[in-house]
Amino acid sequence: MAKVNKMSHFTKIKTKLYDRLTIEKSLSDLNIKWEVGASKICGYNNQEYVSDIVICQKNNYDIGFRWNNNRYELVTDLMFWDQNYSIDKFLNQVHQRYAFNLITKVSEEQNLEFVESGNLEDGSIKLLLRKFN
Repeated sequence: MAKVNKMSHFTKIKTKLYDRLTIEKSLSDLNIKWEVGASKICGYNNQEYVSDIVICQKNNYDIGFRWNNNRYELVTDLMFWDQNYSIDKFLNQVHQRYAFNLITKVSEEQNLEFVESGNLEDGSIKLLLRKFN
C-alpha cells in the first residue's frame, strides 16, 4: 500500500504529483469530478481539513489533494472511502494518467509531436512521439 501518515482520522498519502494543472487534467480525463480552491473536506466526528483540490463523494466525506510545499498529498478519512476502486488502484490510475499528461505536456515544450498512444495488456500506456526538425 502507499506510504501513509495518520492525523486524527484523516490519512495523508504521499504521491508523486507536483503540477496542479496536470492533476486537474488527469482527474478530468478519468471522469472524476473535482473542485478547485482551498476547501474543507469532512471526516469522522465533523473534523475538517483544508485541501487545494477536492473530489466530492456521495457520502459527503470528500477526498482532497493538498500541497505540502514539496508535492501534493491525497488526504481523506479512509473510513469513508467511497470510490469504485481501492485507494491503491485509484492512486495508480491517477498517477498513470498524470504521467501520460505530463509527458505529453513536456514533449510539446521540447518540440516533440504526439503521434499515438495505446493501452498494453499489462495496463501500461505506450506513447509514440516524433521530433520536429
